[in-house]
Amino acid sequence: MSAPKLFQPFDVGGLALDNRIVIAPMCQYSAVDGEMNDWHLIHLGQLALSGAALLTIEATAVLPEGRISHADVGLWNDATQAAMQRVLDGVRRHSDMPIAIQLGHAGRKASTQVPWQGGAQIAPDAVNGWQTVAPSALPFTPGTNAPMALDQAGIERLRDAFVAAAKRADAIGIDAVQLHGAHGYLLHQFLSPLSNQRDDDYGGSLENRMRLPLEIFDAVRAALPAHKPVTMRVSGTDWVDGGWDIEQTIAFAKALEARGCSAIHVSSGGLDPRQDIPVGPSYQVPLARAVKQAVDMPVIAVGLITDFEQAEAIIGTGDADLIAIARTILYDPRWPWHAAAHLGASVKAAPQYLRCQPRQYRHLFDAA
Repeated sequence: MSAPKLFQPFDVGGLALDNRIVIAPMCQYSAVDGEMNDWHLIHLGQLALSGAALLTIEATAVLPEGRISHADVGLWNDATQAAMQRVLDGVRRHSDMPIAIQLGHAGRKASTQVPWQGGAQIAPDAVNGWQTVAPSALPFTPGTNAPMALDQAGIERLRDAFVAAAKRADAIGIDAVQLHGAHGYLLHQFLSPLSNQRDDDYGGSLENRMRLPLEIFDAVRAALPAHKPVTMRVSGTDWVDGGWDIEQTIAFAKALEARGCSAIHVSSGGLDPRQDIPVGPSYQVPLARAVKQAVDMPVIAVGLITDFEQAEAIIGTGDADLIAIARTILYDPRWPWHAAAHLGASVKAAPQYLRCQPRQYRHLFDAA
């Protein structure tokens, strides 16, 4: 029996990964003024001991108004940088897992309540609310506060903010930067014709709608050392007729690859409440497969990947180069251990945990 593909090493833009399991970014809605705290330390710390190959910090706002909620993590000033540095220092004392960060801006989906309090949009004049911005003055849902359309000065401020946050991430030793162009947030809002109805150089044609996300990618790529990977997360489709779709995603992926993108992470949806998503195991994998057939850069698949054989099949058949798990690893923080045991592979474990290795899996662990 051949060695499982899921546990073969892989290289992303020069960053060596022990296997093909990526921990996707997951918002915790637990920061104060954008600053990480002890919750993030224990949350990221446990995931950094999971045996996965890469840990991605949750969507991190490049500006205060770019947060999804008032409790989101940010990286826009010295205080947010220092708070993140403290958390990273704590995690790295006990794990050598590479750590990436997802940088983003929520656009018209900002200024919301935390999910366990309903997640509704908060009005600009209410506590914990602010005026949102977007490509066009179109609210996410009817009856909610409309965003302000970004003018040229706002676009330039946004681009500068992404660069500044990327430089802060580099300064604290983050290993890779992912730009968030998915799930209906600001860069996705520029890409989709459903949310972008501008009539200037940033709207209309596909070339124009891709312009700002590509400009931001170019600026971030130029601001970081050449050895540091810069990747992009995209929604492969809006799941709405007339919206962003897989053909446009492929065109965007090709443009990113030509600019030196290190990998593309293919998700879907989030832009329009009319979306009709056929949710089920591996439901987004066909989107990743379509992108992978069109580009040479690594492709990451995500979405209801919960089963060990399922994950192995995605990699083994070439549908994607890596798989990302999120809620799966919250439910089972040792999912990579269990996958390795099931598939007959080995995985890295901290020396403090070596004695828990089950007798029937004598070759499961490699000491960290």
